[in-house]
Amino acid sequence: MTSVLSRRSLLTGAATLAAAGGVAGIADLAHAAALDRTNTTGQLRIGYLPITDAAPLLIAHAAGLYQPGVVSAAKPVLFRSWASLAEAFVTRQVDAVHMLMPTAIQLRFLLRRPVKVLTWNHTNGSALTVAPHITDLGQLAGTQVAIPFWWSIHNIILQQLLRAHDLVPVVRRSASRSSRTVELIVMSPSDMVPALANRSISGYVVADPFNAMAQVRRIGRIHTFLGDVWRDHACCVVLAHDDLIQHRPQAAASLVDSIIGAQQRINTDRPAAAAALSAGAYLPQPLPAIKTALTYRPQEYRIAHPDWQPQRLGYQPFPFPSFTRRLVEAMHDTVVDGDRAFLDRLDPGTVHTELVDDTFVRAALAAHGGVESFGIPSDFTRTEQVQPR
Repeated sequence: MTSVLSRRSLLTGAATLAAAGGVAGIADLAHAAALDRTNTTGQLRIGYLPITDAAPLLIAHAAGLYQPGVVSAAKPVLFRSWASLAEAFVTRQVDAVHMLMPTAIQLRFLLRRPVKVLTWNHTNGSALTVAPHITDLGQLAGTQVAIPFWWSIHNIILQQLLRAHDLVPVVRRSASRSSRTVELIVMSPSDMVPALANRSISGYVVADPFNAMAQVRRIGRIHTFLGDVWRDHACCVVLAHDDLIQHRPQAAASLVDSIIGAQQRINTDRPAAAAALSAGAYLPQPLPAIKTALTYRPQEYRIAHPDWQPQRLGYQPFPFPSFTRRLVEAMHDTVVDGDRAFLDRLDPGTVHTELVDDTFVRAALAAHGGVESFGIPSDFTRTEQVQPR
């Protein structure tokens, strides 16, 4: 793995991503660089956002599952926005991250970065949270709704949901109640709760525990779990650079094995996982919100597909090709503030092969009880179920 990059290379990578629709926080990048500017140790550095989606990467550290000498013993590096995390990864300030699956596609096919998805990090785990007075999605007309990143599953599913209710998502123009438009704005997850509390936005769609926090603080309520629109969709995946696979396959295999072990640990005892995430200061949110996010009670919510268990944050590692294909198709229908032309070059049927390497996850599954331990079909296939309502 390349350990030293020129200043010009770092700036070029950051500038390219910014032009593609994301602007990172300079402080976050500086913080990551200051921790280990050159990474002469050869040990992998993990980057994450403080959300429950990142739990497998964090529990693997908390429980000592990472192989010594392969992954840095230092705590994973926390970033405050998807843009800053993506840029830190592109510029090699961190070596492996949990990343939004649509952003992984953007990095590979728009920015032409040599990155690979090694495993899914989780499924579901996100929701549309609205102000308490909003009882029907039609009331979002003429208002602003916050999303965490343009190329996110949150933005994609939210727009599917809006269109199903005859609402029109718009970018960079004010929303109109008469035209039934909803203005989408990008906002860091940590800023969404106060923005909803002061009513500068009418809702947000994001990962937990920020939806749970709105409930705990009684400033908003969960309207729709995104898993109730797209069953067991992948939100975040574990992303690494191609050269890790090419030059250090044993390290890649060890990383994936540790993550799958952590997923099993979380699934075995979710309250204990919540306590570890809080006690270890991996997540800054209060323990009640973290625990709620990992243990939602379905009877407390209006759920259209109870058999889908959309409220359940799933920790399942296998990257299904059917999801990648359906995701690329959905990206074509999604409004973003950024370059969309690269989508015209993509064949939904071939993206998965180029983007995903499931060699390591298959081996790790065999070592951790097989597909049955995660409820994965034995033939590693599934049919995507998407039903906006």
